[in-house]
Amino acid sequence: MTNRQFIPIGTVILGGFFLLVMLVTYILLKPSAPPNELMGVLRQEYRQLQPFELTTQAGESMNEQSFQGKWSFVFFGYLSCPDVCPTTLHELNSVYNLIKDEEGKIPADLEVMFISVDPRRDSAEELGRYVRYFNKNFIGATADKLVIDGLTKQFGAGYIIEAESAPGQYLVAHTSAIFLVDPLGRLVASFSQPHYAATIFSQYKKIKTYFSGAI
Repeated sequence: MTNRQFIPIGTVILGGFFLLVMLVTYILLKPSAPPNELMGVLRQEYRQLQPFELTTQAGESMNEQSFQGKWSFVFFGYLSCPDVCPTTLHELNSVYNLIKDEEGKIPADLEVMFISVDPRRDSAEELGRYVRYFNKNFIGATADKLVIDGLTKQFGAGYIIEAESAPGQYLVAHTSAIFLVDPLGRLVASFSQPHYAATIFSQYKKIKTYFSGAI
């Protein structure tokens, strides 16, 4: 006679119930596909920022916790940049003003940050004077090279300091993308060149809507 092992009916029911719960949970938590306009803008994975510490133009410390509760546009550059940096900051000011005009007030949940990849020449105070030329609410920040190297690696923002043309005079080749950090402190999107304020504004609104679960 062949011995048969029987699985208790209760175990079968419990296992089936568990699988059903897992399936429902997956369906509820699975994010919807982003709108077409955000394809290539949203990151495939939302990367939580790891510990770092910068100094702002006000002499205040800024770290990964400083991003909590706000949407943050982040751009890496340097003060002596002849074209890309001033052009990008001009567009970011336009984006900022479009958001302010739509909301009818200075957006409390938005910040724009310019981080120098040239700490040898760019002090926090000089960065502050520079960003205020574009918008008084923009934040300028920097740190020593080791911190900047770690932070740019987190964002995927490369830079190369080129050979000096004269003592202390050199260009810095750097990533021109604008990055977006969400209120949970995650890197969720990036905007590549060419930068157009109206396009970034439209995409930013769709990103906020997408993350609110309305799409």
